[in-house]
Amino acid sequence: MNAVVVGERFIDEDWYGEQLTGRTWQSCAFVEVDLTEVSTSGCRFENCTFDRCRLNVSTHDQSAFTACSFSMTNFFDATLDGCKLDGSSFARCTLRPLTVRGGSWWGVTMVGAELEGQSLRDVRLREADLSEADLRNVDLRGADLSGVSLRAARLDGADLRGATLLGADLGGLRVRGAKFDLAGALALAESLGAVVET
Repeated sequence: MNAVVVGERFIDEDWYGEQLTGRTWQSCAFVEVDLTEVSTSGCRFENCTFDRCRLNVSTHDQSAFTACSFSMTNFFDATLDGCKLDGSSFARCTLRPLTVRGGSWWGVTMVGAELEGQSLRDVRLREADLSEADLRNVDLRGADLSGVSLRAARLDGADLRGATLLGADLGGLRVRGAKFDLAGALALAESLGAVVET
């Protein structure tokens, strides 16, 4: 395989268990491709589309999926270790269970995503759109949620201690049983129109 692939379409291909290192795909389309148990290390997917693909039990180490579009794609039991997903969007994808260790998800669009019980600890989610997402019992400790949209999201039981919420849209948020540190609690109170005096 070429180290850099540009503008190719991969349709109904079987990449089961492939081990990919240091490869780059730019503006490529993956349609119904079986990527089950694929392992990537230091790979880059830039402005690619993934439609009805299977990434079940795949592992990705320091790989990047930037400005990519995922639709009806299955990430069941996938692992993202230090990956960069900046500017990518997810629509009707299966995202549970998913193992995430750090990484940058700046500006991702995950409206209505079902992430209940997952860990997004220390993930950079700055300016992401998580509107209406199911984030119940999600571990968001230390996450950068600056400028994120959490409008009408469900955060019941979530742990946001140490998370940065500067400029976050918290309108209509459901937070019964959620854990905040002082800074987070102040940000939530101010989003509800409270005047906080110290």
